[in-house]
Amino acid sequence: MIRSLSSRISKRILSSVIPCYGNASCFSMVLRQPYRSSTLWQIFYKSQRNTIPCDFLKWGSLGSIRTSKFASGFSPLKPKPLDSIIDMERAKNKSAEELADVWDDYHLGRGHIAASMKAKLYKLFEQRSSSCRYFVIPLWRGSGYTTMFVQVQAPHMLITGLEDYKARGTQASPYFTVSYYTEFAESKDLVLVRGDIVFTSKLTDSEAKWLLDTAQSFYLNDVRYKLVECFNRETREFEFKDVLQTLEMPIL
Repeated sequence: MIRSLSSRISKRILSSVIPCYGNASCFSMVLRQPYRSSTLWQIFYKSQRNTIPCDFLKWGSLGSIRTSKFASGFSPLKPKPLDSIIDMERAKNKSAEELADVWDDYHLGRGHIAASMKAKLYKLFEQRSSSCRYFVIPLWRGSGYTTMFVQVQAPHMLITGLEDYKARGTQASPYFTVSYYTEFAESKDLVLVRGDIVFTSKLTDSEAKWLLDTAQSFYLNDVRYKLVECFNRETREFEFKDVLQTLEMPIL
């Protein structure tokens, strides 16, 4: 369904499609200049109409979401257009498999997560996330888990710690951002996916990859998606333990 990282393609093909290979500045998604109190979600989402589920009466250990504000030095996110990452003209001459391999290899070892998916799957992801934008995923660490809060508005997905979101609301900074590039959806039946770890102190590459795969699985798998629907539409009925059971994690 979703391609994993690969190192099969040669550097010759890699360099022919991605002209800025080796230039770390060409793919930086996070601007380092601080800003005052700009709302992160307004930067990423120009129009946000749906309200965030806030009825967590049955969430004993998770509590309820607050929307307190804070002044931060977090940097605003600026997703890069695809044509600033790869040579679009040369990419057009590659097969879907070659292009996906080039995309994977380009991001290897760069603190970014690369993946790809069929256009049909992305359409399903886009359709389902349009009405169910939010979810929670436990990230297992050692003897316990950290709950992550997922927000989707295609073609972007943001993941942050639930505790940070509870404390800072819509101004919480994401730990991990994901962008979906659909430029080759029609011509090659391919959607390129790029994840950027905003805070390496919060997530490792392997954790970010797992979160990307897991978040997408809850939207693309019919059985798992029922939990997403419940979280967004019937919050009072939502049981976090059902997510833990689905992921085969112990209920603490």
